[in-house]
Amino acid sequence: MLACRQLDVLPRNGAPALVNTADADFAAGQLHALIGPSGCGKTTLLKGILGILPARGDILLRGHRVAKPEDLLREVAFAPQFSIAHGKLTVAESLDAALSLYRKTHDNDRLATLLGLVGLTERADTVVEKLSGGQLRRLGLALELAAEPACLLCDEVTSGLDPRSEDQILAVLRRLVAEQHRTVLCVIHNLAKLDQFDTVTVVYEGSVVFQGSLPALLAHFGIQDALFLYDRLAEHPVTHWRERRAPVAPVLAVAEITFEEPASPPRHTPAQAERPGFFSQLLTLLMRRGRLFGRDRATLLLTAAITFGFPCLVVIFALGGLPQLRGLGLEQNGGILETLQARAEFRRDAANTATLVSGLILFQVILLCLMGSNNGAREIAGERALFEKERMAGLRPAAYATAKLLFVAGLGAVQGVWMTVFVKLLCAFPGAWLPQLAVLSAVGASMSIVCLGLSALLTSPDRASLLSIYLVGFQLPLSGVVLALPAALVWSVRPFISTYWGWSGYLTAMRDLQDSRFYDAVLLLDPGWLAGAPSALAVLGAHAALGAALVFWGCATQRWP
Repeated sequence: MLACRQLDVLPRNGAPALVNTADADFAAGQLHALIGPSGCGKTTLLKGILGILPARGDILLRGHRVAKPEDLLREVAFAPQFSIAHGKLTVAESLDAALSLYRKTHDNDRLATLLGLVGLTERADTVVEKLSGGQLRRLGLALELAAEPACLLCDEVTSGLDPRSEDQILAVLRRLVAEQHRTVLCVIHNLAKLDQFDTVTVVYEGSVVFQGSLPALLAHFGIQDALFLYDRLAEHPVTHWRERRAPVAPVLAVAEITFEEPASPPRHTPAQAERPGFFSQLLTLLMRRGRLFGRDRATLLLTAAITFGFPCLVVIFALGGLPQLRGLGLEQNGGILETLQARAEFRRDAANTATLVSGLILFQVILLCLMGSNNGAREIAGERALFEKERMAGLRPAAYATAKLLFVAGLGAVQGVWMTVFVKLLCAFPGAWLPQLAVLSAVGASMSIVCLGLSALLTSPDRASLLSIYLVGFQLPLSGVVLALPAALVWSVRPFISTYWGWSGYLTAMRDLQDSRFYDAVLLLDPGWLAGAPSALAVLGAHAALGAALVFWGCATQRWP
C-alpha cells in the first residue's frame, strides 16, 4: 500500500538528515506498529512520507512513485499525537463540519456510524474542550476517517493515556483494519501491545533496522520479550543493525501487496468519493467560523470592547474641542480666510481647532487599524495545524482563504461603519456621510486583510500579532500627518501607509460642504497635497488586494507549525 525507498528526511532544506536511507513497506489492510527509542526518528519518518518535512528518495503508493505530497491527499490521512479540533464546537458539530468539507454528500447515518466506531455516541453533544485525553484522541481518529482515507498514519495516539483508554484506541484501529480493510500505521511506545499488530517496524538512530512480525522480531534480535528490545539495540552501533537487515527490494520491484477481502459490498475509495465544490466548502467554513465566533466568549468580549470602546475614546476627546470653531463669531462678510486675517484671536482658536479636527480624524483611522490587527493577525496562524490537516483530507486552500477574507474584511468594514456613525452622530462631526463611511470602512477592511496576509505567511500566532502591531505602530510617524518627513521619504512610503489615505479621504469629504470652515481651518496647517475620497478608496483597495494575494499565497503553500 505505502512504501519508501532510500528516504532521507531533513528538518529543513539544507540541514543534515534526521532519517537516513529508510526502506520500509506497509502492506495494505494491516495494522503496522512503528517503534523505537525516543528521538530515533519515528515521527520524522512519518512526516517525511507525508511531505510535511523535506525528504529525498522515493515514496510509493500502491506501487507508484509519489511525485509530490499532493498526490497523497485524501488517500493518506495523518492523526497527530494531540488531536487538533476547535474546542468550542461539540463533537457532533466537529464531525459534521468535517464530513461537509470532505464529502460531497453525507447524511446523519454516516455521522452516527463514525461516532459509534470511535465510541463517542454518548458524547456527541459534548463541547470538544470538555473531553478527556482519550476521548480527544478518538475524536481525532474520527475526524481523519471522515475523508475515507485508504491509509491512516497515527503519531503516538496512545501515548500518555491510561491503560483503558489505550486499549480503546487500539480497538478502534483493529476495527478499521478488520471491518473496513484500511491500512493503519501507528507510532507506539508501549512494547507490551505489539501482539495486537500485524507487523512491527523498528527505527533506531534514524534508520529502519527491522520490519516483520512480532515472532520474527524476537528471533531477529535474539530476545524472549519485546520489552528487552531497546537494551539489545544499545549493545551495538546502528551500522551493525543496518548490516543485519535483509536486503530490501529496489523501487522497480515494489509491487502492490494485496489481500483477500471478505464478501461484502465494495467500499468507496477516496478517489471515488467526490469532494465538495468550492462554494460548498466556503459555506461550511463560514458557518463554522460564525459559530466559533459566537461561542468564544473571550474573543467576542474583546472584539465588542474595542468595537464600541474605541469610538467612545474619540468622542471623549472630541466633545470638549469641536464646539470651539462653532463658537467663533463669523458674522463678518467674506470667507473664513478673510476673517482669520482680520482677527488674530480667531486665527489662534481656529488653528487649535484645526489641529483637533485633524488629530481626531487620524485617531479614528489609527484605532481602526488596531482593530484590523486584532481581526486578522491570529486568524490563520492560530489554527495553521488544523488547516494543514484539513487540507490533506481535501479542503481546498482557495475556499479556506476566501472564507477568512470574507470574515475579517466584513468585521473590519462593520467596525468602520460603526466608528463613522457613532462619532458623527454624537459629535456632529462635519463631512459628507457616504464618502466618510466608505473611507473608514475601507480602512478597517484593508488593514484586517493585510494583517490576515501576515497571519497566512507565519505559523506562530504570537509572531503574527507582534508583526501586525509593528505595522500599525509605524503608520502614525510615517503618515506625514503628525511629523514632518523629507519629501523623498514621504512619497517612497506614503503609498503603503493606510493611515494617510484614510485621514486624507475622510478630511476631503468636508471640502464640498456649504459650511466648510473645518476643512478651511485644517488648510491653515499646510497639510500638503490631499487625496480625495475616490483616490483614497482606490489605494486602500490596492492594499486589500495585496493582502488578499498574500493570504492566497500563504494558504497555497504548506506551512506546518
